[in-house]
Amino acid sequence: MRTGGGRVTLPPMPNEALLAAVKSIVANARSGKLDEAYAGYRDLFASPAFSTYEAHDQRQALRLMVHAKNLPKPLSSAVLEAHRTAVAPLTELVSKYNEPGDYEMLGMCHVAVGNEAGAMTVFRAGLDLERASNAQSDLCGAFMRRISML
Repeated sequence: MRTGGGRVTLPPMPNEALLAAVKSIVANARSGKLDEAYAGYRDLFASPAFSTYEAHDQRQALRLMVHAKNLPKPLSSAVLEAHRTAVAPLTELVSKYNEPGDYEMLGMCHVAVGNEAGAMTVFRAGLDLERASNAQSDLCGAFMRRISML
């Protein structure tokens, strides 16, 4: 893509280390090694490099874990620790970008680790933010369902 002055700029590329970590996590999850997969998430989210990645790339990695289907019940210590570790980068994304989807993921992590009061606060803040932009959105409905379950 060309911009003024004849310079060529390319869209940001995902970090190779991030891609390698996510591929390893996904491979472990697909082969049924859930504790190893969640240990990988924990290590990824706790790494100093994670906060240097583009917000979009951070969200994609966080979304893979937070929105995962069919979590075993009860949650293993590896799953709980990964969700605890995800709270810090999600809190940073919420404070920097104020995106409702980040609030949803942060609230879901609070629910996973048993902090229902924190989850309620986060879900309500996300709902208020999303309602201000699109009161009929699917995300508003998701927030309301999540709040009603607490």
